[in-house]
Amino acid sequence: MMKKNTRLILALDEIDKQRALKIAEELSGIVDAIKINWPLVLHSSPSIITEISKLCDVICDFKVADIPNTVRLIVERAVDLGASGIIVHGFVGHDSVCEAVRSAGESADVFVVTEMSHPGGKEFTAPVAERLAALAVECGASGVIAPATRLDRLKAIRKIVGDLLILAPGVGAQGGSAGDAISMGADYVIVGRSIYESANPKGVAKAICEEIANRLENDRSSVSEKVSR
Repeated sequence: MMKKNTRLILALDEIDKQRALKIAEELSGIVDAIKINWPLVLHSSPSIITEISKLCDVICDFKVADIPNTVRLIVERAVDLGASGIIVHGFVGHDSVCEAVRSAGESADVFVVTEMSHPGGKEFTAPVAERLAALAVECGASGVIAPATRLDRLKAIRKIVGDLLILAPGVGAQGGSAGDAISMGADYVIVGRSIYESANPKGVAKAICEEIANRLENDRSSVSEKVSR
């Protein structure tokens, strides 16, 4: 299970391997996990998973979408290389998602995409997001991906997945707010370009962590006030 200290996950889509490793090392004590995607893997090698996993939990955002056997081969290899989490698409159906969960076993978490955070996500994933959230629950996934860019959807998906983890992308460059996403039910926010393209990645990451911490404190205070009335 990933740590839940700052609630911030870095989406490290930097394609220069040495800069990526430098940022990973610099932020490993700040973020709860580092999410890597195909850009970094294809510009370096799959071994980058292992290298970063020595610094921090790694989530492989491969958005796996294939038949069960192919899903198994991808998930098993990612776990062998050191991944702590794998992101898969839910639209491939129960058999493929359940296979991802089986293949990850106790070694890694599986997160199912319910709704993409970019504008195009409204076209095909949004209309079936709630069905995909239910599928994640039925297959025993650890959590789901839900958009920080559409807070009403985030809130709706939380009602379906219960205690499953929600990872919310779209904060920063896509316009989402870290604090708002946390208030609406996200367990973690995923931030990429705003951090790794910055001249001061560590400073930006710390500022986001502070925003999250302040929002959590304010939310707790609001709940306490309502209870005491």
